[in-house]
Amino acid sequence: MSGIYIHIPFCKQACHYCDFHFSTSLKKRDEMVVALANEIQFRKEEFKNTTVQTIYFGGGTPSVLTIKELQFLIDAVYSAYDVVSNPEITLEANPDDLIKAQSNQNLSVRAQSRTVFEDYRSIGINRLSIGIQSFFESDLKLMNRAHNAEEAKSCLEEATQYFDNISVDLIYGIPGLSNDHWKQNIETALSYNIPHISSYALTVEPKTALASFIKKGLIENVDDNQAHEQFHMLKDILEASGFVHYELSNFGKDGYFSKNNSAYWQGKSYIGIGPSAHSFNGKERGWNVRNNSKYIKAIQSKILPIETETLTIIDQYNEYVMTGLRTIWGISFHKVENDFGIVFKDYLIEQSKIFIHQHLLYIDDGHLKVTKKGQFLCDGIASELFKLNES
Repeated sequence: MSGIYIHIPFCKQACHYCDFHFSTSLKKRDEMVVALANEIQFRKEEFKNTTVQTIYFGGGTPSVLTIKELQFLIDAVYSAYDVVSNPEITLEANPDDLIKAQSNQNLSVRAQSRTVFEDYRSIGINRLSIGIQSFFESDLKLMNRAHNAEEAKSCLEEATQYFDNISVDLIYGIPGLSNDHWKQNIETALSYNIPHISSYALTVEPKTALASFIKKGLIENVDDNQAHEQFHMLKDILEASGFVHYELSNFGKDGYFSKNNSAYWQGKSYIGIGPSAHSFNGKERGWNVRNNSKYIKAIQSKILPIETETLTIIDQYNEYVMTGLRTIWGISFHKVENDFGIVFKDYLIEQSKIFIHQHLLYIDDGHLKVTKKGQFLCDGIASELFKLNES
């Protein structure tokens, strides 16, 4: 099984916390869509012996594209690869795009019989990932989100009438976000019977507007202790509501785990299409140039603007430790020994002892897993399990 990730590098405005690659200018949009389709074709040999099970439109903001443009890119995938009969096709979308697209549809004669959500379904999109982030106006303004609280709610009211498989993004640890408001955010999302929630702590990335505002004292810094507390509130509320905490930042009801993201965490192959997109095949990692103009120019010259690195056995082990520990499946001692050798298994056992003693890790049926106490510290623990050399 393999996946195709398509990066749409456009946003209407820049969120203060975001350090993903995007442009707020849509001038090169037409050229970009053609370039994305061409890269898909150029790389068809990479998956010639496997099937594609997931197609994921990420960004940026993929919902800025029209139905026709999305259809064009989906058709390009089908023409280049062997795609399973019912692939998971996810579109990341912002509430304001969905609401405004719906309003524009209502102005046309055609929209009297079909909504934008039905248009999405008609071209094969069967999963929406909606960037709500918060239902409170103050949070949205602090983050400089393009939508408002009312649009967030209206969007979900509409989307849930047409889509069963919906994921909502929420952010915790926002300066000024009280525990009571955080609980209300979670409960509001649950009130729409959403089957999947992805939730992340607000992080202060270098060179972002948020980092600048905090440095100038215009915004409070992120409180790690409060973020920790809100993480556990999230976990307790969602698990009590029937969600499975299957990855550190992801909660899903049975049958609604993200197939695309689960493949990443389980080390399966994927191709990243578009500027800044990453690719992985188990042995090599690649990343495209992080510049729209350079990307388009290279593709027009029939050159893949990608850098690659071959992963050493240590790199592959560390990658597995990092991704495996974040999931409910944990790190398999059998897989470590089988794929990397007994030396790596012995090293992993030895390094994990102190964390087991501290009740941060535990062993379950031959798998090393993180405890509830250790989950918020997961990435730091994983780094202590990394191997730095072969000695």
